[in-house]
Amino acid sequence: MPAAFSVLTRNRDFRRLFAAELVVFGADWFVMVPLLVLLPELTGGGTLGAMVLAADTGILALLLPWTGTVADRVDRRKILIVANAAAFLSVLLLFAVRSAATAPLALVAVGAIAVSKAFYSPAASAALPNLVDPEDLAAANTIAGSAWGTMTVVGASLGGVVSSAFSPYACFAVTAVLLLTGSLLTALIRRPMQAPRSGGGEPARTLPALLESLRYIGGRPRLRALVTVKSAVGLGNGVLTVFPLIAAAHGVGALGAGLLFALRGAGALVGPLVMRPVLNRPSWLLPGLALSMGLYGVGYLGVAFTPWFPLVAALVFVAHFAGGSNWVLSNFALQGEVPDVLRGRVFATDMMLATLAIAVSQLLAGAAIDRVDSRWIIAGCASITLTYAIGWRIATRRLRPSAEPTFGITGTGELPPK
Repeated sequence: MPAAFSVLTRNRDFRRLFAAELVVFGADWFVMVPLLVLLPELTGGGTLGAMVLAADTGILALLLPWTGTVADRVDRRKILIVANAAAFLSVLLLFAVRSAATAPLALVAVGAIAVSKAFYSPAASAALPNLVDPEDLAAANTIAGSAWGTMTVVGASLGGVVSSAFSPYACFAVTAVLLLTGSLLTALIRRPMQAPRSGGGEPARTLPALLESLRYIGGRPRLRALVTVKSAVGLGNGVLTVFPLIAAAHGVGALGAGLLFALRGAGALVGPLVMRPVLNRPSWLLPGLALSMGLYGVGYLGVAFTPWFPLVAALVFVAHFAGGSNWVLSNFALQGEVPDVLRGRVFATDMMLATLAIAVSQLLAGAAIDRVDSRWIIAGCASITLTYAIGWRIATRRLRPSAEPTFGITGTGELPPK
């Protein structure tokens, strides 16, 4: 077994968190892929599917500023368990989506699931450095980053297969079981998921706590760069709304849509593994992030004008190889530079900006999907990402590499000096 993966065998609590994230991410795709195929069949158009994607990311963006403060004030283990349980209840509503009249219930269900994810995501990201030793954090980030990609491959491809062979409702049943499994695995984690806080007073209220984290980010140019880097790929994410249309245009249906989502996950899985050496070379980090953004844009420009489906599939893989690398590289840098007492809020800000960019992109793509050729939607999203990448690199070219990270796990709960 490669050395990077040895942390899985040596650290039981990290192994359980990783397994929990695998089943949670798998559940997400067992819902989304069948739903994106089902809704056009029920309604005769792609608008509601685009709205579902936008609701998923838009609600995340709206709630993350608050849920990030919760991740710094409440037991993160409890947050993860309750979030999965709430998502389980939300999935049950999808069994009522049976016709054009009931199709809007999908928006309600996905919106409720998004609320659960808004609590889950910053708590899980903030907890990770507390479950591993500092020397294992780079490897743990690489492995944890692979969880989303792995289960996008498995969940998206199996979601398409199960939906075609049985029905979307069979996928929703699998999702419910996976979410309960994620809660059980998280409950078995024994290592504390946050450092003890100094002092015995009440935690800060939400607004002052949020403002504290924004001041911390605002006073550090490198952190400002890191929390804006995911927005490039986010602004290009509207391409996902046309995956079912691409598959239909090439005559490959639900299986083809599932394949495209699976290749998206495969790229996100392989990218962080290949790019792991960058994590140990601070001078490579910012150029590597700019390159990953640019490659995502170039990949989807190719998708826009490629008539051959196998080449479309290959370019989707390349684009998300870059996108997955972008996500994991920036996460690792943030975990190394932000103290535990602020980590949940900083990650929430980071994810809020990314998901807001995704929601805007998907809403615009959804508004155009029934009026504009899908190729131009893809090309527009790709061009926005590429332009953002160039501007971001120009703005960050003078930033110096970070000093050795401290991971903020001192147990004091105090902020370091600038």
